[in-house]
Amino acid sequence: MDKQSAQERAHALHELLNTYNYEYYILDQPSVSDAEYDRLIQELSKLEEEYPELKTPDSPTQRVGGGVLESFQKVEHRTPMLSLGNAFNDQDLRDFDRRVRQAVGGDVQYVVELKIDGLAVSLRYENGLFIQGATRGDGTTGEDITENLKTVRSIPLRLKTDVSLEARGEVFMPKASFERLNELRLQLEEEPFANPRNAAAGSIRQLDPKIAAKRNLDIFVYSIADLGGTGIDRHSEALDFLEKEGFKTNKERRKCESIDEVITLIENLQEKRASLPYDIDGIVIKVDSLAQQDELGFTAKSPRWAVAYKFPAEEVTTKLLDIELSVGRTGVITPTAILEPVRVAGTTVQRASLHNEDLIREKDIKIGDTVVVKKAGDIIPEVVNVLVEQRTGEEQTFTMPTNCPACESELVRIEGEVALRCINPQCPAQIQEGLIHFVSRNAMNIDGLGERVVAQLFQEGLIKDVADLYRLTREQLLELERMGEKSTDNLLHAIEQSKENSLERLLFGLGIRHVGAKAAKTLAQQYETIENLQQTTLEELVAINEIGEKMADAITTYFQNPDVQHLISELQSLGVNTAYKGPKLVKPEDSDSYFAGKTIVLTGKLEQLSRNEAKERIEALGGKVTGSVSKSTDLVIAGEAAGSKLKKAEDLKIEVWDENRLVEELDNESQSS
Repeated sequence: MDKQSAQERAHALHELLNTYNYEYYILDQPSVSDAEYDRLIQELSKLEEEYPELKTPDSPTQRVGGGVLESFQKVEHRTPMLSLGNAFNDQDLRDFDRRVRQAVGGDVQYVVELKIDGLAVSLRYENGLFIQGATRGDGTTGEDITENLKTVRSIPLRLKTDVSLEARGEVFMPKASFERLNELRLQLEEEPFANPRNAAAGSIRQLDPKIAAKRNLDIFVYSIADLGGTGIDRHSEALDFLEKEGFKTNKERRKCESIDEVITLIENLQEKRASLPYDIDGIVIKVDSLAQQDELGFTAKSPRWAVAYKFPAEEVTTKLLDIELSVGRTGVITPTAILEPVRVAGTTVQRASLHNEDLIREKDIKIGDTVVVKKAGDIIPEVVNVLVEQRTGEEQTFTMPTNCPACESELVRIEGEVALRCINPQCPAQIQEGLIHFVSRNAMNIDGLGERVVAQLFQEGLIKDVADLYRLTREQLLELERMGEKSTDNLLHAIEQSKENSLERLLFGLGIRHVGAKAAKTLAQQYETIENLQQTTLEELVAINEIGEKMADAITTYFQNPDVQHLISELQSLGVNTAYKGPKLVKPEDSDSYFAGKTIVLTGKLEQLSRNEAKERIEALGGKVTGSVSKSTDLVIAGEAAGSKLKKAEDLKIEVWDENRLVEELDNESQSS
């Protein structure tokens, strides 16, 4: 066959195989046998071997998995992948509905969807071609898993049209595939996966895509990250659009006109849960109108226009064999129930947190009791209550110790707190937990430094504090159990990369009391370098929005400690960045912009800018963007279908601009600066 004929045949095979793949994996209506599909794949493979230029990124042959990857690269999400707020009962749903209706001041329709128990991913397409897939990660930064996602046959490698978009979805393992996989693992004398979600996550994070290709993963796509330019104005329309482009969406979704209709539908869907061919852990309720979604906006962690209804937790009984104590990084002593192994919500549970001594007394928990266990939100095991009637008289009362189980220091109970705490700064358990926190995903995000490796390094005396992580050598790591040359090199590379992190990751990783990830970002933006933060005063900190007196006191106390000052000097000498790398926080006094010092509210649907882009550009000029209109608001930007916020602005006689005026002013500011 000459090159021209081969090219024509390859094109025809692409179309045929993509059609057969769509019929089989999306429509569940195969029109050819597996043998015929395999024959055509082999024919295309031979053509691509003979004429390598015919092998394109969207070729059906690319689904079998390419070469083994060295590691997963980091991916910055253009639009954050936020988690959802939770509802656990009808009243929570009615409260959600009330908040939504109060905010938008009008009728609201909802879309109700199944909450698939899998792994959230983003899928980027340019001109119709699948170019990148990523995990959710921490919501801001994920991992590039493109090659593994290509093996999921329900993900189209090319869309029906040449549209560019980013879709979001949930990769999962069907129940039948999970059972087959665990049967095989048992035959090979390997540990079976605990549940389909763990199996899906473990498969999609394989460095060898060929392994992922054998796992029979599937996906449901549930949204488009940025709808700009599509003309779509309802979430339900976006799902229909995704279907037409070749994506697999969940057919169980329904539109509802009221929260009563939502609650009735949830009851019906809950009854269907066991008969579904895949696991679900709840129901997602979303406001259908995208203009109303824009109006509602986001909290720091989740959208205000959506909520996840979590199914009531499954409860089982088991025996409480013992109570163990653990020491957290802040010195809090936490009792943990050691249980006779029992299956709960799809996994085997052997441990459950008892939180503190007061809870043990309140529930009258004794060692040897028969207890009721559930998973809070289908995730965290907890002891619900004790079956007192099943006591034999041999049960033992548990008493909290007076000394730390790790370092023998006397435990204290700080006024106003329930927990007992070890306040010895040299407590080995606290140091180890602090190291685990420092390398964690939301802190310095050092791949390969999991709890097991950190514990091993600490117990071997190779690390005593976080600075020692940056002194580790290849020779030291190679001596550790289960550390080969490739994993050692990958770990050293990850440690080196972490030196470039922006200041907020370091601040969060240091574990300053009361300082979470959001507060760390605020501090990094405000002070820009760790030296500036070290020199601040309690009064200056309290004056910052979001920094309360308790947190301010913890920050100043932390940086006054000579050991902390020495640690920071060590980190700097080892090359760890201690400066903020994100968008600068422009102070009103440093800007002559119109927006400087003004409080601005964005409402309605913006067409030319995304809401995040508008917020960033305003803040870069010294403005402050807030979510609600009040007497202190200086300006309201009203996009299409602006609702109650616009009306309130008009009632308060606050200046209102449309989006065109905003863009014009922002562009003028950019040109003059």
